[in-house]
Amino acid sequence: MGIKKREENKNLEQRVVVLEEKLKRALADYDNLGKRVLAEKQQFIKFAKAEVLDKFIAVLDDLERAEAYLKNEGLSLATAQFRAVLNSEGVKCIEVKGKVFDPEKMDCVTMVEGPKNRVVNVVQKGYLLNDKVIRPVKVEVGRGKTN
Repeated sequence: MGIKKREENKNLEQRVVVLEEKLKRALADYDNLGKRVLAEKQQFIKFAKAEVLDKFIAVLDDLERAEAYLKNEGLSLATAQFRAVLNSEGVKCIEVKGKVFDPEKMDCVTMVEGPKNRVVNVVQKGYLLNDKVIRPVKVEVGRGKTN
């Protein structure tokens, strides 16, 4: 009876160890799932925010064109405030004039006379949202020397 009881205890101990390992794996999987769901939720919020901010950037373009044409102080103040709001949300204008063409941040609309592969003119401003391009800059790029 003693040997049988020891074997039974040993089997039960092994089963407990196996079940503990399974429980630890299940808890770790659950923890990882929670982290993954949270990360996906944050990505979704960023993506949704980028879409909305892109629409506001189109409005800013119109305000800046009107400001340049009308040269109205009130409109200039409103446009500056609009830029400040976008900036507070993490939107920044991409500065590229005179820089080397970077296809990750820029779209070349045409090649013009000027320094080779350098931005000669900005056709449409581009913007970053927390260092990620939400709208590339449309630029004219220098083709270099012409014979």
